[in-house]
Amino acid sequence: MTENAQRILQQAFGDAAFACPLPELSQAITDFIANRLPPASHPLGAAARHHFMVPGKQIRARMALAASDSFDVPRIAALQWAAAVEVLHNASLVHDDICDGDTVRRGHESVWSRFGRDMALALGDWLIALSFELAAEAAHTGRTPLLISILSRSMSETTSGQALEFGTASYPDWSAYMNISTGKTAPLLIAPAEGIAHLAGRQDVLQPLVSFFTAAGACYQIANDMLNIAGTDGANSPASDLIRRTPNAVIVMFRTTLKRNKAAEFDKWLASSDTSGAATWQKRLARSLAMQMTASSLLKMMEQAEASSAQFPHDCRDVIAPIQSQLHTVCHKLVSDYL
Repeated sequence: MTENAQRILQQAFGDAAFACPLPELSQAITDFIANRLPPASHPLGAAARHHFMVPGKQIRARMALAASDSFDVPRIAALQWAAAVEVLHNASLVHDDICDGDTVRRGHESVWSRFGRDMALALGDWLIALSFELAAEAAHTGRTPLLISILSRSMSETTSGQALEFGTASYPDWSAYMNISTGKTAPLLIAPAEGIAHLAGRQDVLQPLVSFFTAAGACYQIANDMLNIAGTDGANSPASDLIRRTPNAVIVMFRTTLKRNKAAEFDKWLASSDTSGAATWQKRLARSLAMQMTASSLLKMMEQAEASSAQFPHDCRDVIAPIQSQLHTVCHKLVSDYL
């Protein structure tokens, strides 16, 4: 790792003051959501309980609760809003697994793999409805009707970002990739703290929030892409994004390392439905500098996130602590391994 990389990592993520706050509320979030799921006797209830059997990191809910403490927002409204965003995020995961064909989620069978695509689609839709119900309750409790619009916009932007991934006629370049990755990742990272800021009347933190979480969302997506190519993201097979032709930062970088004839050959393969050449292209990718180049871009996005975080008022630093902690866990080793 270069000296500059080490310095940025220490500046961005090394401060013990950024340790994740409110760990005792993780179970409260889990219980709060579990109490709102369909009854176990209903087919949706069985599918929902299977999905939430492992609740995940709850980063979005934890950010909302951290923000509520920083902004002195009553805990009940904060918990309702935290659950609303967390449930919407989980709905997107259930639907994403259908689209991507992923059979594993959080170490267990994905919902569609266990219960079928139709049930998974129905559960995702049901969870979206629940998320808006919870947001309406938070809006009523906190007397902030704007929360409904915030959740609606977040869902719309996330869906639009996802659609960019499916609607590309050719494999994206770096600019198009960034539009896709931030479009589908950033909105549901921004929403938790944005909603709490409106509940508290803290409009002064809205622009720093958007800047930070846009950069953080890109960091998170790039890191996930690197893990996919390395075969350590829990997907069905190493480099599954290459097989599916899913937009991936490392693949985008790999294309830029190819000479014209090889680039044309690779583009032709990407445009086909052939999977037999995947192993060959994966080996070529592994021998290239694509991972190092992607790690360098990841470090730059981390620098942007750190610069944005410096704009926060001093009393609001804990708001971004959960995502900073997660980025530290995910990104530190990747940057260390490849730079």
